[in-house]
Amino acid sequence: MDFRITGLPAAPFEHLYGLSDDALREFGAERCIATTQPGYPDRIELRDAEPGEKLLLLNYVHQRADNPYRASHAIFIIEGATQTYSAVNAVPEVMRTRPLSLRAFDRDDRIIDADIVDGAAATTLIQRLLAQPAVAYLHAHYARRGCYAARIDRA
Repeated sequence: MDFRITGLPAAPFEHLYGLSDDALREFGAERCIATTQPGYPDRIELRDAEPGEKLLLLNYVHQRADNPYRASHAIFIIEGATQTYSAVNAVPEVMRTRPLSLRAFDRDDRIIDADIVDGAAATTLIQRLLAQPAVAYLHAHYARRGCYAARIDRA
């Protein structure tokens, strides 16, 4: 089963790039500097920020469903990121090096299956979940902190 992992589009965040710290606070966001690698997983390019890179930390609604599964959480985005990650049958290193929670949603945006996996073994679980006919898409979350990582669809 072929699958595509996709990062977030940059456009919804570009208005935040370059804002002052005070202006960012008005959007509920803050700027930080990566001090270690790994440690700051970007959700657009799906890579760990390099030490010294500026990031924005903000709340993001990753499940917009108008049902009990609607959800948001804090995410990092590299300030200035423009290239959305999108690849078929390739789990990016930022996800391979962390434990993941994979959540399978149906067409009504309800969780119908979920499991936790070491990121290095994610391909097998992704394929197992997507093989279920009722599954419409997956959300990957970094299991330790529960933060949204990426969307996964059949390719």
